[in-house]
Amino acid sequence: MPIIRVLPVFLLLVVGAGLAIGYITAPGPWYAALAKPAFNPPNWVFAPVWTILYVLIAVAGARTWQRARHGMAMRLWWLQLVLNFAWSPAFFVLHQVGLALLIILLLAATTTAFIAASWRSDRASALMFLPYAAWVFFAALLNGAILSLN
Repeated sequence: MPIIRVLPVFLLLVVGAGLAIGYITAPGPWYAALAKPAFNPPNWVFAPVWTILYVLIAVAGARTWQRARHGMAMRLWWLQLVLNFAWSPAFFVLHQVGLALLIILLLAATTTAFIAASWRSDRASALMFLPYAAWVFFAALLNGAILSLN
């Protein structure tokens, strides 16, 4: 199946669901009242960064689906998506900063594992996950700092 047929489904799933979850779980007064580290980015940074990352995640997912939809890389791709979508509700809705930290650390491990699993068979997909992994590691550091400060 050509990527042009698969990619829209992955874009709708990842970008659509990701932005919807972000909208539904938008930071509110609870988050505003938290002590945050000096390296906390301004709130306006998160939406454009995540939109770009979601597009990269979707493209990597579509490519991986085409190559080996039942392979280890695809299983890791689905796991990272579940963890990604679980983080915002855990943090912003449940206010469980410790649980959110656990989720994001698992997400960091999963994105790294996806890169390793894809590196030989689909270098482009692995490379698309590098900025995502970097952002997730930064977000884990931020999550940990917020947990420590509060």
